Amino acid sequence: MPKIKTNRAAAKRFKKTGTGKLKRNKAYKSHILTKKSTKRKRNLRKSTIADATNVKNMKKVLPYL
Repeated sequence: MPKIKTNRAAAKRFKKTGTGKLKRNKAYKSHILTKKSTKRKRNLRKSTIADATNVKNMKKVLPYL
């Protein structure tokens, strides 16, 4: 049985937590930051858990994570 290739783009963006959930960084923090409030930018720094609706597909592209 051949090995399954990991999607490298996904591997760079997601990490696995201790309980097996997928951790991701939030979007909208790269440019056009002047109109965003300080509070909003501060909250965008924090990571969050990937939504459950996407996890099945993510496990498929990240077989060894």
